[in-house]
Amino acid sequence: MAKAVRIHVNGGPEVLSFDDVDVGRPGAGEVLVKHTAIGLNFLDTYYRSGLYAAPHLPLIPGGEAAGVVLETGEGVDGLKAGDRVAYTTQIGAYCTERVIAADRLVRIPSGVTDEQAAAAMLKGLTVEYLLRRTFKVKPGATVLYHAAAGGVGLLFGQWAKHLGATTIGTAGSPEKVSLALQHGFDHVINYSEQDFVAEVARITESQKCEVVYDSVGKDTFPGSLDCLKPFGMFVSFGQSSGPIAPFHLALLAQKGSLYATRPTLFTYIAKREDLETASEALFDVIARGIVNVRINQRYLLADVAHAHADLEARKTTGTTILIP
Repeated sequence: MAKAVRIHVNGGPEVLSFDDVDVGRPGAGEVLVKHTAIGLNFLDTYYRSGLYAAPHLPLIPGGEAAGVVLETGEGVDGLKAGDRVAYTTQIGAYCTERVIAADRLVRIPSGVTDEQAAAAMLKGLTVEYLLRRTFKVKPGATVLYHAAAGGVGLLFGQWAKHLGATTIGTAGSPEKVSLALQHGFDHVINYSEQDFVAEVARITESQKCEVVYDSVGKDTFPGSLDCLKPFGMFVSFGQSSGPIAPFHLALLAQKGSLYATRPTLFTYIAKREDLETASEALFDVIARGIVNVRINQRYLLADVAHAHADLEARKTTGTTILIP
């Protein structure tokens, strides 16, 4: 019998239960995967708390994992028992085994470990679309990224630096500022002590940024808009401090004819070919050492409530994984 962390009712970390589950056997186009490592993300807490509506209850949360193929269903080509694979999805990863559609899996290349893949699929593919597709960052661009010491932020800083950008980050403590500076950011603002809008103006000599990447939400809006050049882009891809309140589109005109977008990873990788292209790009920068996937915390899957509490209390840095 497999084990899974499930949400039966929305609430705090205490609602996460560790249950026996019957995962069944793979059907046509499906694969049975035994997990070796599972990623932890803020997205998981949104489903647990009810901030994001669960499609059903009970719900198995979890957005990324790596493992080994145990069995393939009818019609599955290109995968076989024993293959190392990874995936990202919105829900379902907090378990020891699962059946999943084969077209959502990617092979893990020899230069990447299972833990790196599990830690980087959702976060790393997020960085890929932010930097390469939502706003195509080119050499010489100046970018602002909030929550620079988080799991996505540390990957972002390294990859953006590799692309030739001037990178400005924000973080909430001296320790997190130092960590972000070690991971590609040229400048990091301690928002608990400094006004990030004023600091961005100082750093850029009032030239500001082409793009702001904001996963914080309520606490950084509308200040993020004040960090943009005319025609700059505001990219809101999360809301760890709460959702942004509705605002008039005229505000974008007042701030400099700005663009604003609310992208999601799963739109960018909905097509199989896009998932493959993005994954290849991610695994390439990991295997070549351009992006170092720093796993700073490991918890047993059974202790996931503790992991959620630490994540929401901002006690974690970098990437966290769960061990089945």
